[in-house]
Amino acid sequence: MHTQNRDAAAQASSPIVDVMAITLSALLATPALKLQRVGTSEVTDVPVQWVAVTELENPKPFLSGGEVVLTTGLRQKSATSQRNFVRHVHASGALAVGFATGLSHEKVPAAFLDQADELGLPVFLVPYETPFIAIGKIVADSLSAEHYERLEHLLRGHQILAAALLGGGGLPQLLRELAAMLRTDVALSQYGTELFATGPAREGEDRDWHRVPVATGLKDRCTLAIAEPYQRDAITDYAQSLISVELSNQARRRASDRAVVGQLLQDVVRGTLTGSDAAARLGSAGIDTARRQCIVLADVATGQRRALRTLPLPGKYDDVVTAVVDDRLVIAVPESDGESLGRALSSYLHGAGFTAKVGFGGGYAQASGLRWSYFEARESLTRGQAVNRPDRLSLTSLLMASEDVPLADLAAEALDPVAAFDEGHGAELMLTLEKYLAHNGSVAAVADVLQLHRNTVRYRLQQIVDLTGYDPAVTADRVHLYLALNVRALR
Repeated sequence: MHTQNRDAAAQASSPIVDVMAITLSALLATPALKLQRVGTSEVTDVPVQWVAVTELENPKPFLSGGEVVLTTGLRQKSATSQRNFVRHVHASGALAVGFATGLSHEKVPAAFLDQADELGLPVFLVPYETPFIAIGKIVADSLSAEHYERLEHLLRGHQILAAALLGGGGLPQLLRELAAMLRTDVALSQYGTELFATGPAREGEDRDWHRVPVATGLKDRCTLAIAEPYQRDAITDYAQSLISVELSNQARRRASDRAVVGQLLQDVVRGTLTGSDAAARLGSAGIDTARRQCIVLADVATGQRRALRTLPLPGKYDDVVTAVVDDRLVIAVPESDGESLGRALSSYLHGAGFTAKVGFGGGYAQASGLRWSYFEARESLTRGQAVNRPDRLSLTSLLMASEDVPLADLAAEALDPVAAFDEGHGAELMLTLEKYLAHNGSVAAVADVLQLHRNTVRYRLQQIVDLTGYDPAVTADRVHLYLALNVRALR
């Protein structure tokens, strides 16, 4: 059996097997077979895939390529039939023809040999005392040994990858071991962001990657990329399954952790958990309230919010404290990291296909400070930008932070009739009200912004009065409508 030289370290860790089935040159050199090369065609080191014994005039339909074809030439009585047989064998992709002498022919026919030399098909003589079964047995034994060797290496590879994942190294160690086995670089990405790579392409260097999808049960576009040149190996399938299970487990852990921390933060935000108790529980969750902390909020489209429960963060932020509160992703980080995380998170979400906006609050110490940072971040989201910087908390924001005031009910009572009228008539009354309040009650400014006649603006404002009973021109009513619009925007 022919065996290529291998590096000892690679041999110990890699399931890629360089052991091949017996090659044609090795088969011809086997002393016990006493095979003799004839003709001028070159013999290569291509592995023999099988041995086919045939006396058919045209064996091509029964050959798949890579075989050594053995014949006694029983039906090859004429030069034409001999040449035709060689052409059919060559067209099938066979490696060589073994011609047995002492039965139908005392030597390889000249026409047979001439045609083989012309096509470059190697021919060897099989002496009478060498049975075809002896040649077939040597090839079959070599194929069995190769197959066993591959299975043995594959099992060893399974053990190495499982040990890497479960031994504390996690996915990075698993991917490092896989790269060593495949003898190339690998990279794992999820939601379009690289989670880990053993050797990313250098800047400016083009590199081809073989991409393999990894199923996690989520619409997260998880991909294992293997740098070319890549030799297909069964260990990749096992690595896929391990990665899939691990990422699914990580997602479940994130969902559980975010639910628990979310409840804790919700209690702090509502003011039902304060003082030393709040500081102790936040500390156990990984939030040091002795330092100035900043809250970052990410809000996505309604149909995408479920993904926030399990969404992994970009690499450098993978270990920050996260939660889900009111269907928004909440992240607590030191004050200095707030804006940079906000921008990185926005870019990440948009790159992953989310319709998202991100806001962050100021940095404050103590549990009460974390609460104010949350309110600032939540209010900043109302500006609707991709990334929203915080402003100082207004009295409006503080009022909306209260859980004791039924603001949602008040907002619905005031604005639901307007929203319903807009939906039924396309009247844009809500938009007109928003612009009127934003431009300090200036009918002229609203008309200019909406490209309307001033009388149209006045008519719409009167419709709002008729529908709600609140007049935007009256200060008390204007405040009520302003608060209602802000509550509606936040909830």
